[in-house]
Formats: sequence, C-alpha cells, structure tokens
Amino acid sequence: MDTSTRDLILKFQENEITEYHIYRFLAKRAKGKNKEVLERIAEDELAHYNKWKELTNEDVKPNKFKIFFYIALSIIFGITFAIKLMEAGEEGAEKAYERLAKDLPIAEEILRDEMSHEEMLVQMIEEEKLKYVGSMVLGLNDALVELTGSLAGFTFALQNSKVIGLAGLIMGVAASLSMSASEYLSQKSEGDKEKDPLKASIYTGIAYILAVIVLVWPFFVFGHYILALIFSLAGAVGIIYLFTFFMAVVKDEDFRNAFTEMLAISMGVAFISFLVGIAARKWLGIEI
Repeated sequence: MDTSTRDLILKFQENEITEYHIYRFLAKRAKGKNKEVLERIAEDELAHYNKWKELTNEDVKPNKFKIFFYIALSIIFGITFAIKLMEAGEEGAEKAYERLAKDLPIAEEILRDEMSHEEMLVQMIEEEKLKYVGSMVLGLNDALVELTGSLAGFTFALQNSKVIGLAGLIMGVAASLSMSASEYLSQKSEGDKEKDPLKASIYTGIAYILAVIVLVWPFFVFGHYILALIFSLAGAVGIIYLFTFFMAVVKDEDFRNAFTEMLAISMGVAFISFLVGIAARKWLGIEI
C-alpha cells in the first residue's frame, strides 16, 4: 500500500469513528424508530472503522471538534438538520471511496453501506418541529416583510431612533399576537390531525417575536436613525440567510433561489416604505 492510499484510509478511519460518536449521541436523544435506526448506523460506522483498521493496523482518534460541532447543531437546530448537513459533507468522501474501490473491494462495500444510510435517514426522521416549519415560515416572512417595511418608513417619517424603536416594538408585539391567533384559528379550521393548533400558533409567535427583537434592537442602541436602520436591515438579511439555509438543508430545497426570493421581497417592501416615509414627512409636514 503506497503512502497516499494509507493516508486516505486513515482519514476515512477518523471520519468513521467520529461519526460513530455523533450518531451514538443523537441516538441517546432520539426515541422510538429514530433511536433504533441511529443506533444501527452508529454500529455500522464503528464496523467500517474496524474494517479500515485491519488495513492500516493503526488506531485513530475521533475529531473532537467535529463531534462538538454537530452535537451543538443538533441541540440548536434539531437532529434532522445536523444529520443532513453531515451527510451532505460526505459527497467528496463518496467520490474518494469510488476511486479507492478500484484497488480495494472493501471500499465499494463500505460505500454501499453509506448510501443505504442516507436512504434510511431520509425515511426515518420524524421530528416534531419540522411539522411546524410552515408556521415558522409564516411568522418569519410576515415579520420580515411587515417590520422591515414599517421601520424603514418610520425612519424618515419620525427621524428619532428611540421613537422608531418603540413604535416598531409595539407594532411587532401586537402583530405577533395577531399572527399567533390567526394561525391557531387557521389550523383548527383545517382539522389537520398531525398538527396541534396551539403549538402551531406558538411556533408562529416565537418566530415573529425573534424577528422583532433582531430588527428593533439597533434603534435602542444607536443614536443616529440611519445607522440604526442599516443594522436593522443587516439583521433582516442575516435572518433570511440562516432560515433559508436551514430550510434548504432539511427540505432538500435550492438555497440560492429561496434566499434571493425572500431577500428581494423584504428589501423591496422596505425600499417602498422608505419612500413612503419621506413623502409622508414632506407632504404632511409633521416634525418630531
């Protein structure tokens, strides 16, 4: 075995033992069918590690940073997101397996196992929060479009950071309660047995309130209203980026198109509202 092949196999060993520890942790947090499948995959990863070890006769330590990173992701964003992001990062490894399989048949065997893992993972995940993604989308979309537009309009109409922030906060809290109530009544009228109307309304309200906090805080921190607006819009872009990336991973959607569409709508409304604020201040002649 040449040095380059050996080094490649050692990398595979590290990846397998690392993922073994990640799947073991995820299995501990899962229940029912999810738990069983995750435990099975963890054992497969350990078996793969041992098969590579037979070729190298060397123990390899897991990547502790990678373990911490994906465990943290699973806690913050859910098991589905962590697993799918991890599996997406293995596309390069699969290509390396294919090249190695020409000389080592064991690589082809392990590759088949890895591919079956992906199929099982897609079918097994039943995470509660994913049932309410639609409610979160509703809350975030409405908050981003409505609040960015309102804050942009208030900025030139009022030209006072604290007043703008207060107006945005009051409007945002009231709108979040309104959206939560509307989502509750909507889900209840649809009669979807898989979704709890109360939970749907809570997810909608939480998503809306989080967006309100991110968009409004700059007006209470920065004295100049233009600077506050810039940070508020930057926060809106950050929310759009993170949420569309999350959706792209868990729903296997195209990130670029989703991000561009949501960004264009939110910033477009903000720009129009900005012009309305200028016009309102000029025509009405109101000074604060």
